[in-house]
Amino acid sequence: MSTAPSTGPHGRRPRPEPPEPLAAPTIDSHTHLDACGAETAADVTAALDRAAAVGVVGAVTIADDLAAARWAVTAAHADDRVWAAVALHPTRTAAVSPADIEEIERLAADDRVVAIGETGLDYYWDHSPPAAQQDAFRWHIGLAKRTGKPLMIHDREAHDDVLRILREEGAPETVVFHCFSGDSAMAAECAEAGYVLSFAGPVTFKNNHELRAAAALVPPEQFLVETDAPFLTPHPHRGRAGEPYVLPWTVRGVADARGEGEALVADMARRNAERVFRVGATE
Repeated sequence: MSTAPSTGPHGRRPRPEPPEPLAAPTIDSHTHLDACGAETAADVTAALDRAAAVGVVGAVTIADDLAAARWAVTAAHADDRVWAAVALHPTRTAAVSPADIEEIERLAADDRVVAIGETGLDYYWDHSPPAAQQDAFRWHIGLAKRTGKPLMIHDREAHDDVLRILREEGAPETVVFHCFSGDSAMAAECAEAGYVLSFAGPVTFKNNHELRAAAALVPPEQFLVETDAPFLTPHPHRGRAGEPYVLPWTVRGVADARGEGEALVADMARRNAERVFRVGATE
């Protein structure tokens, strides 16, 4: 089994040693390979090799600004186990220029870009006014519709406004709530609307009972699993730097919440990712 890199990005504690391999292959539906420290094509391949060693056979790497969007597309062309999503993160929307919009539009058309994201609303940080975030979110919804690609939502302390704007604008055909953070009532509402809920490390955190209840009630064809690496590394390594290879701990947390087998959850999440993003993983 591949050994984890010894250091972590963003001042985080070193990455943990790899978990036991999954009983069935799966896909990391949301990670930030650039923030994980990948800089070159060789770095991208090495990260995916580490993931493959534990059963994570593909990953969608996500942009949160223009530089990250350009990098994500490059990374997706560097390794066929990687796909990209491009957008301007809600915290980066205080000042968006026509040139920014034009470049995101151009990048979104790339055949290795499988989603528009992450976009949405973030009322936890005050880096961008709510009005600017909402305008950008509405534009990204339109972009998802024009490209026919899934909309990948970042929703932090903004549940009501996110759902309201989706209703007002008319949701794209496929909507993914990245790192779903709502309760079971919101999960039921999202499931009824046909949205896809992606679960990350917090589903494994102690006392996160509402999130586990949400994971339990989502229909089998409407959930994904993700790392959001290097952030939100699951228990028992919360606070350490993550990478796609840490995903098995989250898969096991979702399986426990749903009362289902690990292999079933891993396989269903893979199948859902392949359907949602219209990709085929390299196994």
